[in-house]
Amino acid sequence: MSYAAIHPNWEKPRANMVDGYSLEMTAKELDGLREASPLIRPGTQVAITFLPGEEMEQRVQAAVLVRELGFEPIVHLSARRLTSQAELEKYLADITTKAGVKRVFIIAGDPPEPEGPYENSLQIIDSGLLERHGIEVVGVGGHPDGHPNNTPAELWDWMERKLAAIRAHGMVPLVVTQFAFDDDAIVAWVKEMRARGIDVPVRLGVPGPAGIKRLLGFAKRCGVGASANVMKKYGVSITNLIGSAGPDKLVASLDKGLVPDLGRVRLHLYPFGALKASAEWVNDYDAKH
Repeated sequence: MSYAAIHPNWEKPRANMVDGYSLEMTAKELDGLREASPLIRPGTQVAITFLPGEEMEQRVQAAVLVRELGFEPIVHLSARRLTSQAELEKYLADITTKAGVKRVFIIAGDPPEPEGPYENSLQIIDSGLLERHGIEVVGVGGHPDGHPNNTPAELWDWMERKLAAIRAHGMVPLVVTQFAFDDDAIVAWVKEMRARGIDVPVRLGVPGPAGIKRLLGFAKRCGVGASANVMKKYGVSITNLIGSAGPDKLVASLDKGLVPDLGRVRLHLYPFGALKASAEWVNDYDAKH
């Protein structure tokens, strides 16, 4: 299966940095997606998170709405939050039959102890359940800023094992990164990835436009590097938390740093609850470039 299964334009040079972008939403943001939908390009891939405080049915309804509005759902699976194999099987059956889901993104999840039989995402990939339910594309996480529970060497090892397992099960691999603010760290991470021979497509997570306090709050919660120097590069002074900020400066820098020989790279926007603002930003950036 070619990388066109991930997105039709993966095999073409990107027109600009928002060409072929994707968005993320929570299962509770149905009204926000409806409001933003006229501003989002048809066929855009919209990822649906797997967060605590959500019901499985809410996640299914979100996937259905994404499909009904003319977008492509990418459903998250959080391994440690799944309580049983039966729960996973029912969820896969529901999202594939009701929303035509072909794409999933798998993370281990935050709970220190698994709530069911799955401790990590590799166990779900190796279960055989994904391809049995018609899943074609499987995304796994990337961490340009590192991870508090793993060394860089461990992160690369896990990534390579998961990508190999996805291919072994006849599916197409994709890497989607945690959002980051530091352009230099992001580009260096992509360069190391390619130097290691990992040639899969990458979606680089960038924060959508949001209030400065909100951006810093999510950065702290997610363990993302947000030092004063990094945020200054992004265009934010952490001594002034009034107002909002957007990713223009970061994206423009990435556009310069991500040269063609770094392979297939596209953006993944984290709107932090502001889907309409992110969609407006994308259209504005596209019009300017």
